[in-house]
Amino acid sequence: MKRQKRDIDQRAFNKGYQVGVSGKSKSLCPNTTQTAQQNWLSGWREGRGDNWDGLTGVSGIHKLPGIST
Repeated sequence: MKRQKRDIDQRAFNKGYQVGVSGKSKSLCPNTTQTAQQNWLSGWREGRGDNWDGLTGVSGIHKLPGIST
């Protein structure tokens, strides 16, 4: 858990992915630093792509970062 909180870039990507996969707007980006904002938007784009492909809910559970196969 501590390592996850220290890695701001990965955390921003994961938060952006969660917003994107839920179908929300990219204008909700909370980050102010350029690097974190870029990572958040990358996650948002991937999440939106997965949303459009139908990978929401149970069908997209394999994409969650904490789940290992």
